[in-house]
Amino acid sequence: MHAETRLHPARARFLLSSTVLAFALALGQAPATAQTRELPDFAALVERVGPAVVNIRTAEKVKMTEGQAEMNEQMQEFLRRFGIPVPNQRRGAPRGGGTPDDDGPMRRGVGSGFILSADGYVLTNAHVVQGADEVIVTLTDKRELKAKLIGADQRSDVAVVKVEATGLPFVKVGDSDRVRVGEWVMAIGSPFGLENTVTAGIVSAKQRDTGDLLPLIQTDVAINPGNSGGPLVNLRGEVIGINSQIYSQNGGYMGISFAIPIGEAIRVADELRTGGRVVRGYLGVLPDDITKEVAEAIGLGKPQGAVIRSVIAGSPAEKAGVEGGDVVTKVDGKIVDKAADLRRLVANVKPGAKTTLTVFRRGATKDLVVTIGEDERSRKPGGSAESSAEPAPAASAPSAALGLKVSELTEAQRKDLKLKGGVKVDGATGAAARAGLREGDLILSVDNVEVPSVKVFQAQIAKADKAKVINLVVRRDDVVSFVLLKPGR
Repeated sequence: MHAETRLHPARARFLLSSTVLAFALALGQAPATAQTRELPDFAALVERVGPAVVNIRTAEKVKMTEGQAEMNEQMQEFLRRFGIPVPNQRRGAPRGGGTPDDDGPMRRGVGSGFILSADGYVLTNAHVVQGADEVIVTLTDKRELKAKLIGADQRSDVAVVKVEATGLPFVKVGDSDRVRVGEWVMAIGSPFGLENTVTAGIVSAKQRDTGDLLPLIQTDVAINPGNSGGPLVNLRGEVIGINSQIYSQNGGYMGISFAIPIGEAIRVADELRTGGRVVRGYLGVLPDDITKEVAEAIGLGKPQGAVIRSVIAGSPAEKAGVEGGDVVTKVDGKIVDKAADLRRLVANVKPGAKTTLTVFRRGATKDLVVTIGEDERSRKPGGSAESSAEPAPAASAPSAALGLKVSELTEAQRKDLKLKGGVKVDGATGAAARAGLREGDLILSVDNVEVPSVKVFQAQIAKADKAKVINLVVRRDDVVSFVLLKPGR
């Protein structure tokens, strides 16, 4: 006879709850109290960082032509005749103070910023203050201070303004290099002019190439017009970025926003504070990303590096011997993964400094020492590959099967084009046309071998494996690129 086992109601409830807890943990679900403890305390962060975040209002005088001014007066007279009140645009002051608008209408803007130091240096976006004739900074205590533009850098979209005040609250700057994908972040700003608005989310990705020079931090924090220039803050209360851009098809937030890494922004800000402008290194090339197909065809292996499509005449790159078709894989030992990396690494080099470029050229790697110049935005690629010299008679041989008709370059053409060799395409049909070749192109190498003459070119084509892709280095105008020729396709 089995003894009947009975459980005390309290003990039964305890065992039942323990069983449910164990089952929940087995499913990877933590109890609600544990989840609550894991959530960040944004309220504490706002209290700590909020006082150092400012609203920025700008005003820009709209320059009107005589015709526009006359039309404006005619419209006002028309309205008066019908008894419609016409506001006097020359009376009153701009919103929030300032001088009366005696010189015509003003274009106004709104953005955000944050205080870097107690003596009034404020960091924001360059596009927030671009073209402004007046900048007004509003603190959280409602004080409105007129700001002076210290400097703005359009390429990084960073600007520094200064207000005359002391003892101001300021932010703590963090390390943007330590940012992890998935960590919680918070933004404070003035979306649509709504001051001190707080939004939060996580870091979605790093190193997003959406800017000219800077790899941006991608988040899902709600950012809208007016948030620009405000801080992106981590859970330690440190600023790790400047909210700068959004991905949008309607002008509003769509779940993707971008911030400038604070490390890069501070470096730019320091230069603006000391010299009023940012000095960057200049190489003088047009780089491009390299595809997997091209990398395999030229023997590089993985698609890593920046292929040089054009070298500017007289540039530091040309003086150092950089050639079109070179693939730059390192700058001073730092790996170049894509074209954007090359631009950034060179830009960070002080003009006049010597830099070593590691390049992959025709199947081999070599180092070139370059004396970096100073970047000037007015510099443009010059010269054309066109030549008025008469071409030599065309040759026909193995290349004809590929649809290629080529000819020699004369000495005058080579000198004019600054080329050591190469052959000129006089006609392209069949496989050559499908590969994108056309009359006037210059073929510089075949399967990583230079072709100084038609004879060498034909020999290379003859011994090329027709079952594989033939890689050509081709110059068109001033741009050099890889062309993959696929025989019999």
